[in-house]
Amino acid sequence: MTEFDGHQAAYRLVFIRFMNRIHRKVEYALISLKHMSAKAPGERTTVKEIAGTYGCPTDVTARVLQALANNGVLLSEQGAHGGYMIAKDLSRVTFYELLEMTLGPLGVAKCLHEADEGSCDLRQTCNIVTPIQQLNRKLMEFYRSLTLADLIESGRALRATPEAALRATQPESSPS
Repeated sequence: MTEFDGHQAAYRLVFIRFMNRIHRKVEYALISLKHMSAKAPGERTTVKEIAGTYGCPTDVTARVLQALANNGVLLSEQGAHGGYMIAKDLSRVTFYELLEMTLGPLGVAKCLHEADEGSCDLRQTCNIVTPIQQLNRKLMEFYRSLTLADLIESGRALRATPEAALRATQPESSPS
């Protein structure tokens, strides 16, 4: 079992780890994606190259890139001339999706995860369940309004507006 799956992932608290600072795994993912996006199409990047260039730990960076490859964001090729390259249009991958790929299920509190409802001793008498649910919903809407392209492409203004957040929560209309 890896740290990307299993029961531990359900206990990731975005509020603590993300609200104050971005989790290192997310940083390594963004660093790697920005590095790869600057390369020519089809050119591969190795974990060793990322680690050497930016000082990221090799083992953690490798696990992050494997998670991105397992989720179709990257293409992985083994062998002497192997490495990773971007396989998906980053304007179609949200920051929310990246967070889930690297950290697991998201929520500002444990009680927001269905599997964790019994883990909070205060759940039955808690008077902030509704405000916490509302905060969580708004944060998730915001994370869904940001694309990875918005975050890593230099010179582009972030399109994270309230309107973009609203659009991110609505189902896409099919072409007619």
